[in-house]
Amino acid sequence: MELLRKTPVEELPAIAAQIRKRIIEVVAMRGGHLGASLGVVDLTIALHYVFNTPDDVLVWDVGHQCYAHKILTGRAEAFDELRAIGGISGFPKRDESVYDAFGTGHSSTSLSAVLAMAMASALEGNTTRQHIAVIGDASIVSGMAFEALNHAGTTTANMLIVLNDNQMAIDPTVGALHYYLQRLQHHNKDTFFTDLNIRYKGVVDGHDLKALVETLEAEKNETGVRLLHIRTTKGKGFRKAEDEQVTFHAPPQFDKITGEALPNNTQLPAKYQEVVGETLLQLATENPKIVAITPAMSSGSGLHNMQLVFPDRVFDVGIAEQHAVTFAAGWAARGFVPYCVIYATFLQRAYDQLIHDVALQQLPVVFCIDRAGLVGDDGATHHGVFDIASLRPIPNLIIAAPRNAIQLRNLLYTAQLPLQQPIAIRYPRGRCNDTNWKDQPFEAIAIGKGEQIKKGTEIAIITIGALTDTVLKCIEATKNPLRYALYDARFVKPLDEELLHNIFSCYQRVISVEEGVGKGGFGSALAEFACANGYTTPLEIVALPDTFIGVSSSDYMSNLILSHLRDPLF
Repeated sequence: MELLRKTPVEELPAIAAQIRKRIIEVVAMRGGHLGASLGVVDLTIALHYVFNTPDDVLVWDVGHQCYAHKILTGRAEAFDELRAIGGISGFPKRDESVYDAFGTGHSSTSLSAVLAMAMASALEGNTTRQHIAVIGDASIVSGMAFEALNHAGTTTANMLIVLNDNQMAIDPTVGALHYYLQRLQHHNKDTFFTDLNIRYKGVVDGHDLKALVETLEAEKNETGVRLLHIRTTKGKGFRKAEDEQVTFHAPPQFDKITGEALPNNTQLPAKYQEVVGETLLQLATENPKIVAITPAMSSGSGLHNMQLVFPDRVFDVGIAEQHAVTFAAGWAARGFVPYCVIYATFLQRAYDQLIHDVALQQLPVVFCIDRAGLVGDDGATHHGVFDIASLRPIPNLIIAAPRNAIQLRNLLYTAQLPLQQPIAIRYPRGRCNDTNWKDQPFEAIAIGKGEQIKKGTEIAIITIGALTDTVLKCIEATKNPLRYALYDARFVKPLDEELLHNIFSCYQRVISVEEGVGKGGFGSALAEFACANGYTTPLEIVALPDTFIGVSSSDYMSNLILSHLRDPLF
């Protein structure tokens, strides 16, 4: 870092070009969040050049824009192993570097954390340390960020908010504040932040390193709560990423020169979110009461086509999960069928709203829980592994997990017949196992009914959802697959008690398998059933360990299941 700070300002653009080249080369090979990190290379250099990091605190929000930060802070060689098992994280991580002051895998947390750090420094008597939060224009619209702004304006904390305005989340930024920030581009006269007692300065070109350094130098000795508004371009320095900002938010492997996706001659089945999007579009065509709601995940959740056809019935509410859930509840209260399409890891942020605004009032909101289970390269902050255990205790809530695309379509269809209570339909990241789902007619699915997938003589394995096919393959890999019967419960709540009575009374052993935490999850539900009904049949719960799992391989669950089938704990 000292070498960087001794570099003449006029040589900094060359360093920026080298860093961009490095990011492009690694992400082209490994995947990752490309556009956001390219957009803040110049800002990252300027911040570390001017401020005395890590003593001066620097927090990124959302943390996926931290790649240049990692390269500059001693992780240039390790960057080859970005988002790899045993490699460095794609997000800031406190135990990875002293420069990572706060972990930020979810958005809109930086202002609260940095405000606290600034107030802590003041309480310790340190009046010179700077505390910087870099937050995007999509992240700052979240309720939590507004709560922090509301608090910060009443303090004398030494806090600099750098508003990185690139007019993009994954999709283009939405909302009234977005339009306000656009207006500031033209007349630079702020009232909103100023009225909150937060000193505003802007708008600064976020790719003019000389101007950035000069502006930050002026802030270096300032005190109080300030906001510096800079304008950047997502994907800056890589033409394809600048032109196709949605695609290059987190692209698959691509050619590092042309930006074209690497060829894949395999005819791949659809992704689960594509099935959801196409099915909802089909259902909405027939049912005018259907609406879809998502917190800044229109393209990621497969809703883009429906949004084009029904722009007044698909709502991207921005990074505002709590609002999304209660907004859906309001639609349900007026007799509509709202599908709230949200990633499992982000639904955690609206737990109170799900309980009080939806389930307590028994409003039939349909939660389409995307990325349920392990999600691979994004690691601990993005794994959807807590939803079963957290949702299961909530009264009035149905919890379902379809095994394949056909079942997913039929559950989406069943939910709008309509149901009289809320339902959560969880499905994994990735592609379906079946390819003929478009050709099948819709069929209503009986709520709370499971099915037998394979007969067996001694041991019954009960699982849920898309994991069923993985378990079946693991059974077939054992020395004696005839021992194992396989059941797909399909529903975590309500359980198919008739089926479970048959299983616990007919087999010598029972194994439950789930891609979620073990405490309070699906296996716990089976244990409660067995205990309540006096069954003494041994039950083994195969679930994720009681720890935060980092980057995971695609065969993580297969290895976990096989380890139990080859050496049962009975």
